[in-house]
Amino acid sequence: MKPELIVMLTHNDLTVENAFEIFEQCRDTKALYWGFKEQPLPIEEMQRLYAKMKSCGKRTVLEVVAYTEEEGLEGAEMAVKCGCDVLMGTCFHESILKYCQEHKLAYMPFVGEIVDRPSILKGSIKSMVDESEKLKNKGVSGIDLLGYRYVDDAEQLISDLVSKAGIPVCVAGSVDSYDRLRFIKKVQPWAFTIGSAFFENKFGSTIAEQINNVYDFIASGE
Repeated sequence: MKPELIVMLTHNDLTVENAFEIFEQCRDTKALYWGFKEQPLPIEEMQRLYAKMKSCGKRTVLEVVAYTEEEGLEGAEMAVKCGCDVLMGTCFHESILKYCQEHKLAYMPFVGEIVDRPSILKGSIKSMVDESEKLKNKGVSGIDLLGYRYVDDAEQLISDLVSKAGIPVCVAGSVDSYDRLRFIKKVQPWAFTIGSAFFENKFGSTIAEQINNVYDFIASGE
């Protein structure tokens, strides 16, 4: 199984204002999973965009870059209103998990100590492995791992979490080079996100071209 590419219509951890137009330009690319952040689009625009994605057969993701229980619950409610398939992000709280389970929404919270926006990840690798095991036992759908935002050895963290967490891991944030894609292919997490790198032309010229370039690279034997 190759890792899934999740296209995030975001730059610097914020949804781009022309996200709907960009999706329209890229709707026929090879990526199945699409998403964006909880800020700054109004909820009506978010609902319109997610409905469009669904009508094109896409799987939908909302990543909530918020760290309090109240903000996390608001993000989960937003995901349900938008008909999303997966809620990524938030710091884990039982109340958020319960809400997601009640509404059949997959929940992949952050692990570790996260600060700022764009996010930075701190904490020991062991503590994050232990946290992932606890979250697995609580019934989360997977882990949102800000691997390349880690302040220490990012690749050791990613490798350890993918091999030891026992649940799906999405490597989110700063996957911005073919070297990093090569490592993603090697360790094989469930998925990885790319947002800002597409808007900075790290994998080609147009966003549509870059999406297919990344998809084909991950699918290849290279």
